[in-house]
Amino acid sequence: MQRRSKLVGRFAPSPTGRMHLGNIWAALLAWLAVRSQDGVMILRVEDLDPERSKKSYSEQLMKDLDWLGLDWDEGPGCGGIFAPYYQSERFGRYDVAFRRLVESGHAYPCFCSREERNAASAPHRGEQTGIISDPCLEMSALQRQIAMDTRCHTWRLHNHGEEIRFIDMNYGDFRHRLDMAQDHVVLKRSDGVYAYPLAVVADDGEMEVTQVVRGSDLLISTPVQLYLMDLLGYERPRYGHVPLLVDVYGHRLSKRQKSLDLGALIAAGWTAEGIIGFLAYQAGFANETAPVKARDLLDRFNWGIIGTQDLVLSEEALAQAR
Repeated sequence: MQRRSKLVGRFAPSPTGRMHLGNIWAALLAWLAVRSQDGVMILRVEDLDPERSKKSYSEQLMKDLDWLGLDWDEGPGCGGIFAPYYQSERFGRYDVAFRRLVESGHAYPCFCSREERNAASAPHRGEQTGIISDPCLEMSALQRQIAMDTRCHTWRLHNHGEEIRFIDMNYGDFRHRLDMAQDHVVLKRSDGVYAYPLAVVADDGEMEVTQVVRGSDLLISTPVQLYLMDLLGYERPRYGHVPLLVDVYGHRLSKRQKSLDLGALIAAGWTAEGIIGFLAYQAGFANETAPVKARDLLDRFNWGIIGTQDLVLSEEALAQAR
């Protein structure tokens, strides 16, 4: 049962580099979807990967969000009832969720290399691509125990081909049967680090998140996360996936495109209101590109006008808009 009386949303970035325009786009829409309904906004830092995540990036991230006018009610810097808000400090909570999945038979050790797993899942002519066929699922208890004592392994989610259905706030009715190779996701890496699918579900469930707004590239991963929500006894949040900002080749904007990160945009003369106004125009919340504060868009937020097609963004168009 939810203990909160308000809608609860979150923005959960990974501190692996400076925020770029695509990150800001997702953050703005997630923030507007919460603030337009007088909800609670959580900032959660997804720094699971110790090799790529840096504290300096997370500190810069918070400064950038503050500069853009995208505040939060719970998270680093202000605390909250479900602290801590860095995933790297929440491993004890993931331990509990992981043990429950192991004990219920929904997690299994996988000893396959990536090449072996891909070969095991390769389809025959006329078969659906990627149907799961993992030899590790066929091991006897003795074989599995011997292998666990002698071989490196990950832990994966074991499902039974259940069909998961949900109504996305932007894309509508979505159904997916969990019988594909990618549906047996890694829960725990061979180095002991918990993987994103388990961590994000445990965090959203324990923090009582009721609304998740994020990029459409994560739409296909939602059914697995809902399945995990059900297994762990959490209430399902509502999901709203938004189109991506892509380059002229159709590739999602990334942190490798340094000309579109916030530092480069500021150096080129962009103001916070200018960036927000540009993105408001892309979303359909404004008829032209003009500087605007994020809070001035609250009464304009509308799922019905965001659309579902990715938005092509060229550096030339961005330069002309400045």
